Amino acid sequence: MSQLALQTTRLELRPLPAAAAGALPEDRSTAARLLGAALSPDWPQPDLLDVLPMQAGGVPGGERFGVWVIIERELTTVVGDIGFMGPPGEDGSVEIGYSVIPDRRGRGYASEVVRVLNVPSIRILERAGFVRSGESHGQIRWRLETGSLRF
Repeated sequence: MSQLALQTTRLELRPLPAAAAGALPEDRSTAARLLGAALSPDWPQPDLLDVLPMQAGGVPGGERFGVWVIIERELTTVVGDIGFMGPPGEDGSVEIGYSVIPDRRGRGYASEVVRVLNVPSIRILERAGFVRSGESHGQIRWRLETGSLRF
């Protein structure tokens, strides 16, 4: 099981280990054991099935820019996933996608996991002297104040 994890009050995010991705969707008991969490009967959702072979073929320990599972902490059960479409680009941007199982939708889980992934990045930008310059097509734009780069 990966040591890397992010927590909110209700949820925990962990990278999906390559071995667990390789076990899915057929060997759910092995995947659950490797994750250290029960798997909801509705997980993984169909959109994730095409991604599992890529995650399974990744280098162990390199999963952090791939699929992460969303675990409901109260029941220690996987209720969704969120994934990076690869490491940050040359401009430092990342693209993410996410899915929450149907019976857990409408609880704010997707918003909660997106926030926990992005809030630390926003704080880093602000500490480095960047200021928010607007939004366009769902993307937040940042610019560096002249002469304000801080280390």
